[in-house]
Amino acid sequence: MTEVTLNGVAIKFPFKPYQVQVDYMTKVIECLQNGQNGVLESPTGTGKTLSLLCSSLAWLMIKKAQMQIQAQSTGALDQLSTNNEFLRSFSKVLNKGSGKSLDQLENSFGHSMPTIIYASRTHSQLSQAIQELKRTSYNHVNAAILGSRDQLCINPEVAIEKNSSNKIFMCQAKVKAGSCLFYNNYKKFNINTNQNILDIEDLVKTSKKNKCCPYFLSKDLKESADIIFMPYNYLLDPKIRKNQGIELKNKIILLDEAHNIEKICEEAASLQFSSTDIAVCINEITDVMKEMANEKKDSDYSSIESEHDSQKDFSAEDLCILKAMFLELEKSIDNIEIKNQEEGEIFPGDYIFNLLGTVDITHSKYQYVIEKLDKIILYLTTVSATSFTRKGNALKKFCDLLHIVFTGFSRNKCQDKFKEKIRKCYKVYVQTEQVKKPFKNDVWTTKKITKSDGKLICYWCFSSEFRMQQLLDEGVRSIILTSGTLSPLKPFISEIGIDISVQLESSHIITEKQIYVGIVSTGYNGYCLNSSYNTRNDPKYIASLGETIKILSCILPHGLLVFFPSYPILKNCQEQWQSTGIWTQIESYKPIFVEAQSNEIFNNIIKEYYKQIEDPMQKGAILMGVCRGKVSEGLDFANANGRTVLITGLPFPPLKDPRVILKQRYLEENRSQGQERLTGQQWYQLEASRAVNQAVGRIIRHKNDYGAILLCDCRFDNQSFKQQLSKWIRPHLKKFPNFETVIKGLREFFKYTKENLPDYNLPAVPAQFDCGNSGSVKLNVQASKSQFENQNDNFDIDIYKIESNDSSSERKINKSKSKANDFGSLFEMKSKAVVNLRTCKLQNLTQFSQEPSTSGEPSIKRKKLKLKPIQFSMDVTIAPTSTTSTTSVVTQSKSVVIKKDIAAQQADGNKYIQKVKMALSQENYNIFKNMLVKYRKDEINFDELSNILRKLFVIDHKKRDLLIDFRPYLKKHHLKTFDNYVESLENFST
Repeated sequence: MTEVTLNGVAIKFPFKPYQVQVDYMTKVIECLQNGQNGVLESPTGTGKTLSLLCSSLAWLMIKKAQMQIQAQSTGALDQLSTNNEFLRSFSKVLNKGSGKSLDQLENSFGHSMPTIIYASRTHSQLSQAIQELKRTSYNHVNAAILGSRDQLCINPEVAIEKNSSNKIFMCQAKVKAGSCLFYNNYKKFNINTNQNILDIEDLVKTSKKNKCCPYFLSKDLKESADIIFMPYNYLLDPKIRKNQGIELKNKIILLDEAHNIEKICEEAASLQFSSTDIAVCINEITDVMKEMANEKKDSDYSSIESEHDSQKDFSAEDLCILKAMFLELEKSIDNIEIKNQEEGEIFPGDYIFNLLGTVDITHSKYQYVIEKLDKIILYLTTVSATSFTRKGNALKKFCDLLHIVFTGFSRNKCQDKFKEKIRKCYKVYVQTEQVKKPFKNDVWTTKKITKSDGKLICYWCFSSEFRMQQLLDEGVRSIILTSGTLSPLKPFISEIGIDISVQLESSHIITEKQIYVGIVSTGYNGYCLNSSYNTRNDPKYIASLGETIKILSCILPHGLLVFFPSYPILKNCQEQWQSTGIWTQIESYKPIFVEAQSNEIFNNIIKEYYKQIEDPMQKGAILMGVCRGKVSEGLDFANANGRTVLITGLPFPPLKDPRVILKQRYLEENRSQGQERLTGQQWYQLEASRAVNQAVGRIIRHKNDYGAILLCDCRFDNQSFKQQLSKWIRPHLKKFPNFETVIKGLREFFKYTKENLPDYNLPAVPAQFDCGNSGSVKLNVQASKSQFENQNDNFDIDIYKIESNDSSSERKINKSKSKANDFGSLFEMKSKAVVNLRTCKLQNLTQFSQEPSTSGEPSIKRKKLKLKPIQFSMDVTIAPTSTTSTTSVVTQSKSVVIKKDIAAQQADGNKYIQKVKMALSQENYNIFKNMLVKYRKDEINFDELSNILRKLFVIDHKKRDLLIDFRPYLKKHHLKTFDNYVESLENFST
């Protein structure tokens, strides 16, 4: 543990901090001491989260000590007893470290103790931050994490409900009725927070053990917490803040991963609803009216009170009023005239007040409407024995709309000024909705006769300043926005719209030898790579991009991340590559995993991708995702999980999307008022650059990590785009004149990293690719010095043109025994042309064995093969010059070039392994792998080997072919014994 003092604050750090971490922590302290807001960028992998936590908590400890001394003294610090010089001296030290004097603190924020709120986008990011906190010397602080019932509810009846809104109201009903055992127990449970920092999983586990409610327990823990972890929406949504009891006065807000804060603020303040939503609201209220009528009939025959009477806090009259209100509102919405059906109708933001005013919903009455609707929703949710269980969502959505529209009125004494702000920051966009299905009519519940076209009302906020300013209005002490990808800072600061006094744009802690960044303007065939709107569907472009990825996937080691501008573009490329065979060819080098939009499927895909990377029998993998998608946000692809990231195009927002058009129009209107803001076009371009910066930040996650970044679109060569890349990337940016230089540069980079940089990864099977009818070409990997180095051997060549050299050289074939983990050496097959890409030699192995040669044959002379990536002819000519030795020399004509259909067939070895993997369970497959390792190391004899093979392949007759196909992996002196063993099995079967 190291202690460093910055601006009078002693910070305990787990290790000696790097200079970028010192600079970062200095800026954090500056913000806190002066009560200022800051925007701090520090690249991923520089210890940003750790630095943020240590520096902010170190300052908080000093501030708490200062305030405790003040509380114990009789007055201000200058009134302390002159006899207690130590106390006076200590107080001066605390004053220097805490920054503002106590008088200033009292005038600005009162005497409340400061608390840190650490907010991030997802719970997984919060969990990572909590794990970082546990590593520090500040793991003794009181910490709390807030989550929803989706993460925290352990009541089986509520937790099983899939709809989040239903969970809320079911929970409220059980709490009100006193029927939740876990809620009843939580106040009795006393957790020692001084000894535990709990993340979501810890909290749930502890609560299950003690049968108490983790949801309400977390709300209690926050009252005494020094630092509170919560998702963005808990902080930015006034309704959630109120429900969770989150007070912001004198709080320090740390917004981590804040690169998307502008969009998050705007979305948190926006909502859209349709004529269908209003119709469903009418239907839900009508159903409640029916239920009440049925209950009344039943009560006429019984003096017993209906079982739900006590749960209803509304009357039939309330239902009638609300139904009439929704009917009238639906009529008002249907009466909105849309002159241009394609473009829709646009109104100023304050139009929403006029629309709601037609049914007398105003800022003075909306709370009454919400109160009644909440009670109806609660009733719908609690009648679990009926069809009402999953109803109430439309009513809930309408309540959310009212909260968004009228939030802020109570804090603004000047309502006209507030409405003017709404008019400026919001737009109401109305477009035609799909035709609604007519509802069934009955006598008691008359429903509105629907028209052919409904309307969709979009209430959109275009200013993140609107939400950020609300935080400051609550009395927040400081707001620090930080991320690895905030560049360029000036437009980011102008968009969030609050005063930013402290700024930082850090460099990376890695050296130039650990990163390789280049713009790939043309594909392997010289075709221009341009994913613009006009060319993205061009079959020639798609084919060129696919062939480029195919070639790169063959030479790049480990994990390859490929990002597309959007899901439709990814899907289109996938479909075309599958139809033309390119997809299969790519998969022959590395299996492909595609990002799914479903959370459950996505999590399984990521697990399988990681498993593929970790599997020493495999050769890496490709993960295809989308900029702004799940893969590009918050996932860690350190080390082998992400050695290269490839961006296929600039991810501009949809140009014709109404929200994008209105955002650009909003920016132009504000700029015309003399404010220093982005133009609409600058914002549009910046949106693409920010998404790219975020995607490329998935790799290089620590100081020893390394990787390559390939920007495969000629538009990246535009100077304005270069300037919008992250600061740590810009100095390393290269422009390649042609595709051959791309291959050469990557070859040299990964060769250097293999030889000079540490590698924490498992070995991989050598990459293979097929040469059609001329035999399979294989990247021959020799045994590495360590089990953690092998994967780097899956590349290292310009695979285009191989020329014979007139000068021959003498070279001995390396047949040294592999390490136990070098699975690649276990699966060399017969009669396969082999290219050792490290030495650029082409061989034809009639039978490969790692047993030392006993024939006494002299070293074989071979013509040296020189690689020359010039032409792209797809003809292959390989002819052996000698067949007299076990390892033959292969000579060839003047040029040998990889055939276009590289992956028409899989190498026999990989085919066999895949068959085994498919035929066996995971447990038996692991046994199979361990058996191979031990057999290669002579740790098991043939009898033990055959016994394992019998259990795996012989007992089940359907797997006996796998036993026979195992023969090429045997040592020479075991072949005859194996043949006799197989023959005996066949005789026994007959």
